[in-house]
Amino acid sequence: MSNKVPGAASPAPTPKYAWVVLFALYLATLAAPLNMFKLPPVMTTIVKAFDLTSAQSGDLMSIFSVMGFVLAIPAGFILKRFGIKLTILFSVGTIAVGTVIGAVAASARILFVGRFIEGIGMGLIMVGAPLAISLWFPAHNRALPTGIWATSVGVGNVVTLVAAPSMAVAYGWQSVWWTGAIFAAIAFVLFAVIFRMPHKDEMPEAPAPPTAEAEAQPSLFSGMRNINYWLIGIGFGVYNLVVMAMCTFLPTFLELKHNYLLTYEQGLFMNASFVTALIMLASIFSAPGGGYISDRLGSRKAVVLVSYAVMTLTFLVPFSITGWQIPVYMLVFGLFGGPIAPTLLAAVPEVSKKPQLIGIGMACSALCQNLGMYIGPSLFIRIVGDPVGNGWAAAGYWMIPICIIGMIAVWRIKVR
Repeated sequence: MSNKVPGAASPAPTPKYAWVVLFALYLATLAAPLNMFKLPPVMTTIVKAFDLTSAQSGDLMSIFSVMGFVLAIPAGFILKRFGIKLTILFSVGTIAVGTVIGAVAASARILFVGRFIEGIGMGLIMVGAPLAISLWFPAHNRALPTGIWATSVGVGNVVTLVAAPSMAVAYGWQSVWWTGAIFAAIAFVLFAVIFRMPHKDEMPEAPAPPTAEAEAQPSLFSGMRNINYWLIGIGFGVYNLVVMAMCTFLPTFLELKHNYLLTYEQGLFMNASFVTALIMLASIFSAPGGGYISDRLGSRKAVVLVSYAVMTLTFLVPFSITGWQIPVYMLVFGLFGGPIAPTLLAAVPEVSKKPQLIGIGMACSALCQNLGMYIGPSLFIRIVGDPVGNGWAAAGYWMIPICIIGMIAVWRIKVR
């Protein structure tokens, strides 16, 4: 006997080509964090090469995110005017160009210019890619692909942390920049070949007959009045602020305060960048895992709040632990921080009052994300002060009230 309720609609199936599109989106997106995070593992080398102050080192990381929050809101109009494919191709192209400029930089000013141009791509792709996922995947099966896509940030960080320091020692820091440019060029070509928009029979929900309201240009201000967009954005922005602060300067901390190395001469767990990479390595698994749990529990908020609470508590100890406690800390931090970003992004379509406003919601999240990424490294290193001094613990403690602001925002979101 069938248990189906008469007249009940079956969940929309996920088109098979949606996973191929996810692959193309993943590679294109990966070009951004791969190049964004190439700086922290070679930070001490760059500081010496260009005679930078500690504040300038934070600014060099932060400047990558300037265009991210400048373009976040206009990104919706850019996507509507040029489409997802052209916008993401432009994004990956600017990443490649900015990285090449950095690779040939003979002065700190040119290096800053290259980082600034790279950030243009990050600002657009982080709006376009989640929107593309929402078009290809039905709502009941969206958190998992969003979580998989979100691991690109962790993968980009892990790859650079593991490989960049040894490359810089062996071939010069410029080799790290050239490798990033080559990857961006490859991602550009593959995305151009693979990506397309879904056909009508591949859309998660069958399109309704067009109405005057549906065809009308959604009002930016009516969309931005949705308080849930901004609450998601605050939660997302705070997460990015604290993670960027930590991942940018933990390799420097381990080198200067615990005598960790740039190379692997004393093994994996005495390499500053490898140990730091455990944060993102853990998040690569916990991000899609959190999305899966969120789908099964039917709750976005509970998964994010639990993850946030544990991550917040970890800021009590990162700069006072020693020995085996350091890699364990990195794993715990990444394990509980990983589910926050994809689960929050998966909530954006669910709090949107109209499908046409999803892009505006993603733009609000991207604005707060990039603002957090801009503030994090600059604020953190200024609290630390002299990197060889004793300001590290205080900088860690300051992350706790910032995280609490993010948790309050998440608690206020009207979402399941």
